[in-house]
Amino acid sequence: MKACNPHPAPNAAKHDHDPLQRVSLAMKPLIGIVGPCAAGKSTLIRNLQGHNLRLKHIAQEHSYVPDMWQRLTKPDILIFLDVSFEEANRRRPMPWKEADYRAQQHRLRHARQHADFYLLTDGLTPEEVAARVLDFLQNHHA
Repeated sequence: MKACNPHPAPNAAKHDHDPLQRVSLAMKPLIGIVGPCAAGKSTLIRNLQGHNLRLKHIAQEHSYVPDMWQRLTKPDILIFLDVSFEEANRRRPMPWKEADYRAQQHRLRHARQHADFYLLTDGLTPEEVAARVLDFLQNHHA
C-alpha cells in the first residue's frame, strides 16, 4: 500500500507531471501569444498563470511592420489565437467594420505563417483554449 503525504514540502511543484515545470523559469522558452482583437490572448495568459511559463502578449495586430513580433519579442514558440469577425464582436462589441478585421488579419499574416501552434478559438471556452495550448506545449516542446 502506498503512503500518502498529506503535507507536501512547501517548495514542491504544483505540476510535477509537467516536464516544463522541472526547468527554471529563466531557462524556459519564451512563448509569444499573437492574434486579432478578442481572440483570447489576454485571457489565455491569465489562465496559464501558475504554470511556470514565460508568456508574452504580442500586439502585432496593431503594427504595419509584418515581422514586428520577431523584432521586439523574439519568442522561442509562437502561438497564434484566431477568431472570426462575428465571434470577436460577440465577445467584445467594438466600433469596427469587417474591413478593419480583415486589415488586422492582413497585418498578422507573417506571424500566422510562422506560428508553431494555430488555434481558432470560436466555440471554445477560455478553459478549453488553455487546455489545448498546454497540451501542445507539453507534447511538442517538452
